[in-house]
Amino acid sequence: MAQVLIANRLSDGLVVFLAADGAWVESIAAGVLIDDDRAAGELLDQGLADADNNLVIDPILINVTVRDGTRTPDAIREAIRAAGPTVSVET
Repeated sequence: MAQVLIANRLSDGLVVFLAADGAWVESIAAGVLIDDDRAAGELLDQGLADADNNLVIDPILINVTVRDGTRTPDAIREAIRAAGPTVSVET
């Protein structure tokens, strides 16, 4: 099962995904896509370390389906989160 690591960035509350370079990015397409338990553990460990350093909150691995190059979270809750804010944010 393909997975990505999702969290909320503490500086602005946006949903973010862990990228291959260790940065947190807003696009699910730019997040690291993994498909084995060892890599999943390493990715989660990095996310938890970033949570300990107050960069993100609640890092979790989510299952995704890849169809025609598009990544879609399997759970409805995560699909809503990945799509971005459901309310407009005043700037």
